[in-house]
Amino acid sequence: MVPSLVSFVNSRACYASRPAMRRDDRAVSEVLGVVMLLAMVITIMGGVWIFLNPYLTDFEDNTNWNSAVGISERFQDRIDVAGAAPEGTGIRHTLALQSTFIRPIDKVETWTIAADLVPNEQITIEHLNLTALSVQAINESARSITIETPYGIESSSFDGTHEEVIVRHNASRDHWMMVTVLDEDATPLHRSLSYSLSGIQITTSLGQGEHELALMNNARVEHFPNEPWAVTSYPSMSLDRLVDGEYRLSMLLSDVTINGSLGTGNSIGMNMISLGPMTLFSGEAYNVRFTVLNELNDLITPQYHDKWLDEYNLNRASGTLDSFVGYGPYERASGADGFTVDTHGIQLYLEVDVQRVEVSR
Repeated sequence: MVPSLVSFVNSRACYASRPAMRRDDRAVSEVLGVVMLLAMVITIMGGVWIFLNPYLTDFEDNTNWNSAVGISERFQDRIDVAGAAPEGTGIRHTLALQSTFIRPIDKVETWTIAADLVPNEQITIEHLNLTALSVQAINESARSITIETPYGIESSSFDGTHEEVIVRHNASRDHWMMVTVLDEDATPLHRSLSYSLSGIQITTSLGQGEHELALMNNARVEHFPNEPWAVTSYPSMSLDRLVDGEYRLSMLLSDVTINGSLGTGNSIGMNMISLGPMTLFSGEAYNVRFTVLNELNDLITPQYHDKWLDEYNLNRASGTLDSFVGYGPYERASGADGFTVDTHGIQLYLEVDVQRVEVSR
């Protein structure tokens, strides 16, 4: 009988042991993974932001610029409506001024307009200083003058002469002054006007600086950061030929004053009240002369001059001034002495009106 064998081999499975991972070690690994994931996400988002930031800035600038242009167009439309209304009446308008600031620009543009009102006299008026002016009538028909300002009317008489007559007065040219020369029958012979016009400036913040847009006398000028001032719309002035072959020069001046601060916000209500339209010239005119000086920036007045002398310079270069009808220099070709209208002896009518509007909250 074979004796039973006893197995000395361990019947239980032998497993290779590995060091046990503690709970703290597992937690640290999870935190590192989350931190690395967040760092990767932040890096990607930062790269996307750096890449898209110029486009977002341009989009925001374009939005702000469009808003400023829209505000200026609506503002100008309401000014035209209120300016044509009777004195003391007007409209109320609401604007959204979130990223835009509106401020007044007082007496920024000065216009001087002079014309003889009869064909048989030529009169020149010169302002010598704040309290004196000279009157010279070639045919010695002038006998008196009236000086009208916002503060009242002054009159002065003198003897007829072809030499200069010095007239002393107490009137102020700070805002506007209209001088009318009359003959011995109190018939107007000549009229000279000086008017300082006010406007508004709309400022908008852009990425590279401030965008400035000014509304002055129905004209619009703009200034972008790192760029010069540019005229985008010119004053209201037109020379038309009538059905009978005669000509009419029409000028519409606009004087806008802001009373107080308009502020900023989502909904800013403002009153636009007419101070009463004025008619300064209406009828036949001879020896017309006008000048303009804009004090907002030195580049604006030369742009006006270039615009008005454009056709004159073209005809001068082509040698066709004999048949040219339009604006021309009064004396010097640059327009530094003012402008006139050449009609080659055809009758000219002059119409000059001014709209006066006060804007307030």
